[in-house]
Parts: sequence; structure tokens; C-alpha cells
Amino acid sequence: MSIIIVIYSLILGCLSLYSYALIDPNITFFNHPSWSWFLERVLQLGYHQRQLSWQIYFVLVCLLFIFSHFFVNNFKKVNSLKLALLISTILLLSYPFLSHDFLKYMFDGKIFTFYHKNPYITAPINLSYDPWLRFLHWIEQPFRYGPIFLLIIIIPSFLSIGKFLLSFIFFKITFTLFYLLAVFYLNKLNRRWAIIFATHPLILVDGLINSHNDLIGVSLLIIGIYLLIKIGKKNVIPAKVGIQAWGRFFIFLSIGIKYLTLPTLFLSSNKKSIINKLIFIALLLLPFSLLTKVAGEFFNAEIHTWYFIVILGFLPFYEEIILKLNILFFGLLMCYYPFIRFGSWTKFADFSVKHLIIIVFALINLFLFLIIKKWKKRLRRFHVK
Repeated sequence: MSIIIVIYSLILGCLSLYSYALIDPNITFFNHPSWSWFLERVLQLGYHQRQLSWQIYFVLVCLLFIFSHFFVNNFKKVNSLKLALLISTILLLSYPFLSHDFLKYMFDGKIFTFYHKNPYITAPINLSYDPWLRFLHWIEQPFRYGPIFLLIIIIPSFLSIGKFLLSFIFFKITFTLFYLLAVFYLNKLNRRWAIIFATHPLILVDGLINSHNDLIGVSLLIIGIYLLIKIGKKNVIPAKVGIQAWGRFFIFLSIGIKYLTLPTLFLSSNKKSIINKLIFIALLLLPFSLLTKVAGEFFNAEIHTWYFIVILGFLPFYEEIILKLNILFFGLLMCYYPFIRFGSWTKFADFSVKHLIIIVFALINLFLFLIIKKWKKRLRRFHVK
């Protein structure tokens, strides 16, 4: 197992280094000949050898799924907390190469702690003299997340005293801590669930590397679910009610990161609850619903891969179903193809290639799921006869 861990660590290390292939050229972490030498070569790969860059990304993602499958099947031989600590340490200084949201989080925090303004009403463009704006995206948009997320990012922002490198490191540490919290509480419920979450490629790429706040939201959700279904069962009625109230509180905090997870507030501690099934299905289908004409009139009609991170929060309820969604999850990470290969979300027949990839993999996953389910029923009937 130690050899497998070493190989896995090398793969994660390669992924962490590769993430700088698409770094914004306007970002300067520090000036040093070694850094300049490294940056020159990775930028050459990411911006001028896009076919090779895509091939490297494809291979790395495939390896992530292979090793995750191995660890899940051998979860009794692996310490989930130590593995999660190893993973998060290696990916700590990776660059969010597939999204610009992380840098926007950093600046939104800076608006509050450094400029002492309200990020809900002050957009980055109003601070046009700030040097960070040369690599920032969506500068016309004020802060658009829940107040809980603002309270969380204030801490690393305050510690960074307006310095970009410090802010980058402290924000990365913040996301890492929430990742470790999720693994810790899942491990208390079930070691296999902890390994699934800790090694899941979607969590590693969109949660730790790209650092979307959905990772923080799902971490708080997992803590809430833990309090609902684990601790509550071990106590007498008054204590049980109090602990489950704390569970609801953490789920409420999760909603305070992104409002789209509002239905989770109604989760039941009963694993067989029809309410839980409806919430799970709703959150699974919600990203696809954004492509409908009606939703498109009110929201940004686009499927974002990180919207599916919340699905991993349902591991205590639907582990088997989530494992059967790996084809969809693979498709979610493959949908970055046009961005890595061409540098933009190219169009095909007025439909985003990104969305086309996601939908194709989702349909393949659904088809295979129904076929396998059908064959299982036939085998059961055969054995009964």
C-alpha cells in the first residue's frame, strides 16, 4: 500500500504543478529566477501547446478516478484522515486553473478588510486603482454569495493584510481546513464514505484546486448530517432534540454559503425518508434545469461542474447511487476540454460544447444505470425460479 501512496502522491504533485499551465500571466507571486524559469515553461505548455496540455489533463484525471476506485475498494487498509492530510498538503499551493472564482473571493474579502467597504454594494470596478484588477474577472459584479461565506473569508483576508501572496495562501488553507473537516466527520460515520469524499476527483479538482465555495458548503452540510444521524441517536430525548437542533444549525450555515442548497434544511435523519430522496433528486437535476428557457430568463443559463459537489454531501444516505454516478462525474471534469484545448467555451450549433459533453455523459450514465438495474432484476427472478 505504501508504494501505491507514493505513486498517488507523485500524480497529485504533477497535477499541482500542471495547474500553473493556465495561470493568468498578469499574476506575480514573487520574483525569483527559478520561479521565472518554471513559469515560462508551464505557460508555454498551457497557452501554446494546448493539445499536449489537454492530453496531460486527461491522463491525470483518469488516474485520479482509477486511484480513487482503488482506495474505496481497499478502504479498510487506508487511514482516511492521513490520506486526506497528504492530499490537501500536496494540493495546497496548486493554482485554480479552471476557474476565476477563487481570485474573486480573495478580492471580495479585501474590499471588506482592507478598503472597509461593503462588498455587497461595492464591485471591484469601483476600486479601479487596485493592482489586482489586472487579472480579476467579473469586476462589475459585487459579492453575490451568502453572509456566512463572507464571514468565513474575512478571516484569511484580514490575516493577509492586503498582500496577494499571503491572501492566496491563507484562502487555500481555509478551503483545506473545511475539506479536512468533511473527511473527519464522514470518518466518524463510515470510513468508506470518508475515503470516497477524500479521494473523489470532483472534490480534488473543483473543491481543493479550483477552490469553489461549494466545498465549504458541503463540509458544513456533512457536519449537520453527522449531528442529525449519529449523535442524536445516542442520547435521551431532551439531549437528542438539542443536538439535532445543532445539526439543523450547521445545515443552515451551509445554506448561508450558497442559497441553492436551501432544500437541505428539510433533510431527515431517517435514511429511508422520501423527503431526502426528493431533495437529492432536486439538487442533482437543478444544474440541468438551468438550461431551460424559463430558468434562463432569471439565471445565468449555464451548468457549472462545482454545482454537483453538494451531491457528495449525501454520502451518508445514498453511497451506492453516488458511486454509480462516476460516469457523470467524469464527464463533468471532461467538460473543461474546450477551455483547455482552445482557450474558450466554443460553440456548436448554438449550444455550448461544455454542456454537450456533460449531457452526453449524463445520458450514458443514466442508460447504464437503467440497464444494470434491469439485469439485476432479471437475475433475481432467475434465482427465485
